[in-house]
Amino acid sequence: MPTDANPTDAAPTDGFSPVRDDPAPISALATRSVTHGDRSLPLGEHGLDVPLPSGPAYFNFHWLRDACPATIDPVTRERVFDIAALPSGPCPSTAWIDGEALVIEWCAEDHRSRLPLALLEAFATDAGRVLDAAALPRRAWFADGYAAFARLAFHDIVTSDVERMRFARALIEDGIALVSSMDDSDDALTRLAESLGPVTPTVDGSCFDVRLTIDPVNLAYTARALELHTDLPNEEAAPGVQFLHCRANTVAGGRSLFVDGAAVAETLREERPEDFHLLATYDIPFFRRHPAADYRAHQRVIELDRSGSVSGLTVSQHLQDTIDLPQAVLDDYYPALCRFLRMLREDRFVTRFRLSGGECIVFDNHRIVHGREAFVADSGQRHLRGCYVDRGALRSTYRTLLKRSRA
Repeated sequence: MPTDANPTDAAPTDGFSPVRDDPAPISALATRSVTHGDRSLPLGEHGLDVPLPSGPAYFNFHWLRDACPATIDPVTRERVFDIAALPSGPCPSTAWIDGEALVIEWCAEDHRSRLPLALLEAFATDAGRVLDAAALPRRAWFADGYAAFARLAFHDIVTSDVERMRFARALIEDGIALVSSMDDSDDALTRLAESLGPVTPTVDGSCFDVRLTIDPVNLAYTARALELHTDLPNEEAAPGVQFLHCRANTVAGGRSLFVDGAAVAETLREERPEDFHLLATYDIPFFRRHPAADYRAHQRVIELDRSGSVSGLTVSQHLQDTIDLPQAVLDDYYPALCRFLRMLREDRFVTRFRLSGGECIVFDNHRIVHGREAFVADSGQRHLRGCYVDRGALRSTYRTLLKRSRA
């Protein structure tokens, strides 16, 4: 690991940076500063206050040592510093501001850290989390949302980084996008999905086909109406981004139903906060059983991110197992769940449209709730082919493309 001091030291045998065996205790340096001209900063017992453009901000010594840019290998871009190897923790001898950086010399090591003030400012002003280009605000939509869905052509996405980035951004912000001019082939869906990341296999394999089948193992493979749901809550980690490529749709009926579940959940928070709290607090069981599989998992109906905002939801009555919460809790939980399920179906939230052959609807399976109206089985053909990509892959693709566009 590169350091500012003793560059000729022998490389450690365990892949981590060497430290001395006799570090001075942090308490010995508490509330004093070691003179470094007129620029030295007072050192506290566990950290120090750093003057930043936004005002003074406190930083913990462990965090500062671990955040040192030299802890990351420039080739692998992985951490090569073992903070646990410091028996008494990181122990600074002095700290000062040098231009646009905080400089710290560590008395337990032959190392000097130089941390950009911009990095410290980012953490100080964003509630302790690093700024993330893919952490875009979610844009809520309602029953009239279909007209505003991002629309992109298949060929443009797979040949243009600009369009691929627009595709990824729409899925992060709106949770949904409509792709047109898809080839009538299995390969077209795979190419579209892989423009965002590797296809995520499930119990159904890498891809699945939604059409009428004899002895169906899923209600989607019938002509019946399909209630609003999110896919595969029976999986420990339910699939992320879902792709449904319409290969044919000439039947009578069968309109697609889509709802921004996050928008409905936020509305529930405003209108019935007690219901929201219950659904965002307790996990309930889901299952998927047929002769070849027996999947079970517990999920929370309303999912919250670190800031407390709704990041998604899990809804699937046809895969919901017998709820195993205490009966006294169910006195309030079941009515709250039923009210939320009814709210999802309200006309103010549901957008209805007909998918045409050659279109692919792509959406965030943790945020967008989808369903289908019943159709007449012998009135034509209806064939959708689907697959999934991880949401982490979606955000990774967006960050990578954005960085490339700015290079």
